[in-house]
Amino acid sequence: MKASSTLIFGIALAIFAGTCILACEEGSSPGSSRLSESDTTLLHNDSSGVERVGTMSQSFPDSVHGNPLISPLEQSLRDAGLVNVQDIDPTIRVDLAYSTEDNFLHTDVYGDLRRCYLQPEVAQMAAKASACLLTKDAKLRLIIFDGVRPRSVQYKMWDIVKGTDQQEYVAAPSGGGGLHNYGVAIDLGLYHVDTGLVDMGTPFDYFGELAQPRFETRFVKEGLLSQQQLDNRRALRACMLEAGFAGILSEWWHFNAFPKEIARQKYKIVE
Repeated sequence: MKASSTLIFGIALAIFAGTCILACEEGSSPGSSRLSESDTTLLHNDSSGVERVGTMSQSFPDSVHGNPLISPLEQSLRDAGLVNVQDIDPTIRVDLAYSTEDNFLHTDVYGDLRRCYLQPEVAQMAAKASACLLTKDAKLRLIIFDGVRPRSVQYKMWDIVKGTDQQEYVAAPSGGGGLHNYGVAIDLGLYHVDTGLVDMGTPFDYFGELAQPRFETRFVKEGLLSQQQLDNRRALRACMLEAGFAGILSEWWHFNAFPKEIARQKYKIVE
């Protein structure tokens, strides 16, 4: 009987020791959770391409569920009351030229900003222009190259062009700034879902007479613009005008939602 009791005690002791070893290997005490409830486990690749495990607090909801982190610049736009135009109309494409070095400045002045922000009323107008375009061709889309441009970015651009031939194409940030600085101006073109960018006769940010609507008729007669290129520009203009925008004579891609005087009455400049 004594030997049997000793055997039972030994078995129990072995089981307890095994449990303790397993708990130590897991880095926790029995019954405890490896991650606190305030953390979310994320898998990610570092620069070496090795998959690693990290933790991120649930206080950053935009960093989980596949949504990118919101940069300080983008957060400042949200705080100023502006909206992401694709939240209003997901069919609108966005390719911010100044978030890359592929622009006339040859400089990325937006950093990691990838989404286009506008005043809410202006975003609704853009959605109306987009709907107009779809009635003309179900495969045509608006593609936005620039929307709101904070005045802090305007200063960067001004410093680059100041004293050059390109200075006339960038509004001086002093003296109230330009309409992009209020979130009421938009630069855009047309995009075909099958073939890509629609030919408008010149690229966006081509600073020459060929890009200026006031000379289009002459250039078609001279063979420098094709009739199709002119028709493409007119299709864009027609829908933008129907939505309430106004074009300008020097750039086929630029449209204003309001004149400068009204914009300054309605909105504060976006810093």
